[in-house]
Amino acid sequence: MPQSTFASDIPTAGAPERGAGGSQIAIQVLERAMLLLDVLARQSEPVALKNLAAATGLHASTAHRILNDLVVGRYVERVDSGLYQLGMRLLELGSLVKGRLNVREVAIEYMRELHTITGQTINLSVQQGDEIVYIERAWSERSGMQVVRAIGGRAPLHLTSTGKLFLSVSEPRQVKAYIMRTGLAGTTRNSLTKADQLERDLALVRRHGYSRDNEELELGVRCIAAGVYDDTGKLQAGLSISAPADRMRDEWIGLLQDTAGRISEALGYERKVTGA
Repeated sequence: MPQSTFASDIPTAGAPERGAGGSQIAIQVLERAMLLLDVLARQSEPVALKNLAAATGLHASTAHRILNDLVVGRYVERVDSGLYQLGMRLLELGSLVKGRLNVREVAIEYMRELHTITGQTINLSVQQGDEIVYIERAWSERSGMQVVRAIGGRAPLHLTSTGKLFLSVSEPRQVKAYIMRTGLAGTTRNSLTKADQLERDLALVRRHGYSRDNEELELGVRCIAAGVYDDTGKLQAGLSISAPADRMRDEWIGLLQDTAGRISEALGYERKVTGA
């Protein structure tokens, strides 16, 4: 198997690793083990001992001793020709963490932060069949006029900003089946009740990465939504801002997308970097 090369910005043992709160790791052997795991995590192929030692700044004998302990714990696997790769124990632990991540629990603090900035109700919704269901919200009675959706409330996919997100990532045949099942019944004069109208709107959602409800569910109410994705890239929920029509602001779109992106990252999603 080919040996891996390393990026020049890999931390060395001379630069102590710091935790999420900025505090230095107190136990040196743990710091070194984490450095080795971090290096292995950056490589798609098994890595030779000498490369691991060079990348971490550790003496080869020190790296070898720590790797042996990590192999015993199944955090690292030793493969043919003395090469190392991440072990299955990390996958098992990752699965446990993933299973404990609840999108509502992860999202709520981010939602409150966005509510504080906009002064409007922030909703978290998921798809159930041909409808979206509101599963969480952030709002305050002190924030003046707001549009407050009941948790557990439902609405058709094609009449809501979050619903359009889910339709936009569906296969064309699934969208056609939805249109046939529902007949695209409307509730206001702005409702999208024709297939070509909905298709044009979904194309805009795919192009821009967010969706709108322009008084399509309820007159006097506008919404914008951005997607929340899990570690597999699957759309898990829609994060939306609901506001009286005359109070909705386009400058909130970027804030909404950034907040949805941060929630997605907390769920393990890796945002794609565009540009150079």
